[in-house]
Amino acid sequence: MVADPGDGEDAVRVWLVERTYSDDEQNLIILTYATPDGSREFRKERALTSFTGDHRETRAALDVALDDTATVADPETRERYAAEVRRMADRHAPTDAV
Repeated sequence: MVADPGDGEDAVRVWLVERTYSDDEQNLIILTYATPDGSREFRKERALTSFTGDHRETRAALDVALDDTATVADPETRERYAAEVRRMADRHAPTDAV
């Protein structure tokens, strides 16, 4: 769930850090977004067919409810996510389609 800034929930900005194909489901792409320090992640599953057309663009960043994120336990993954967030933030505005 993407947080609505006016809904009173604590929102956090997350940046796209990874796109992977699901191994156990056909035609699913898993989009992984992370906080700038890499300590929290937000995952979103999308059907491959939903990537056609302008109405389903993948944004560089999202504002999501903190409760909808999960802790990233592995230190190497946190570092990798933080580095990818820096790269994305340097190259894209949060609302850019990527």
